[in-house]
Amino acid sequence: MPTRGVVYVHSTPLAVCSHVEWAIARVLAAPVNLHWTAQPVDPGARRAECGWTGNPGTGAELAAALRQWPMIRFEVTEEPSPGVDGERFMYVPGRGLFRAAVGAAGDIQLGEDQLRSLMAAARGPEALAHALDKALGTAWDAELEPYRYAGDGAPVTLLTRVG
Repeated sequence: MPTRGVVYVHSTPLAVCSHVEWAIARVLAAPVNLHWTAQPVDPGARRAECGWTGNPGTGAELAAALRQWPMIRFEVTEEPSPGVDGERFMYVPGRGLFRAAVGAAGDIQLGEDQLRSLMAAARGPEALAHALDKALGTAWDAELEPYRYAGDGAPVTLLTRVG
């Protein structure tokens, strides 16, 4: 069963825009022509977003393709599908790629074993809070939040994977 998701390119240099489109097109096996707008948080940079449909795992493929350019900021979401958890990927230069499972509402899901491991390793309440923040991608969210707000009201492009 196909799934769907969204690619948010929050910030990329103008010279990399076409490379980003080509990378997305390669994964989706379909031509991509994004509507690029200025990113006010990063003067001279551009932003775009597009919805996609494809097989489960396409979100991971898109994230892997986009992380080839370490200067861009992006997020890729993949909705849950029958028998497969959804995923959320966030990339921030200097911080790297974050991946988490997400539920139907888009919330990050931490499994029972993961929580038990965090609790067992924590040496106090502050250490547990730090470990939970890391598991939830709090640092990535904090760095991307200004870029997300700058994109409010921007047009969305819908893409469909062929084949």
